[in-house]
Amino acid sequence: MIQIPSDLHPDLVPLVWLLGTWEGAGVTDFPGSAKANFGQEVTFTHDGRDFLEYHSHTWVLDAEGKKTEPLESESGFWRVSAEGGKGPRKVEVVMVRQDGVVEVWYGELADQKPQIDLATDAVARTAASGPYSGGKRLYGYVKSDLMWVGEKQTPEVPLRPYMSAQLKKVVSPEEVAEMARNLGDLPDDGIAFFK
Repeated sequence: MIQIPSDLHPDLVPLVWLLGTWEGAGVTDFPGSAKANFGQEVTFTHDGRDFLEYHSHTWVLDAEGKKTEPLESESGFWRVSAEGGKGPRKVEVVMVRQDGVVEVWYGELADQKPQIDLATDAVARTAASGPYSGGKRLYGYVKSDLMWVGEKQTPEVPLRPYMSAQLKKVVSPEEVAEMARNLGDLPDDGIAFFK
């Protein structure tokens, strides 16, 4: 169940489904890089202002699912703008990655469902970063999971999918304690709970 924190800025209500820490796995495949399975941890937090703070860390997984090496790290800020109160609500994202790339993304919230389509509007790179000229991402809340797919392009490779993942929400010990306090009385046998 999605809950809206009382101190969440009102503009961010359409993004409330992103809040929390998410962990899971995915696959990456792009020309010039080895195809690999990866693990990922993503956090979306807020402090009452009109943005979500975003952090993502990925790492390569071996055949047994163990971490072998870091893959990508990203940090950024997500905002919602109503464009003067008319039309679909827009999402603005500013993101920086460990490889020296800074991106500005714009996108739209889907109508009546928790889904966001983003595309890069501006890309800046340091001399040390690899070739990259833009991308697209789709994020969605599907059956309580955060799912996403990313596309990217370089001067040599046209826009194509390169990463996707399915992430589960991580529940903290404090959240478990809060759930336990709010349970009330459960049937002794546990089975009656599902009837």
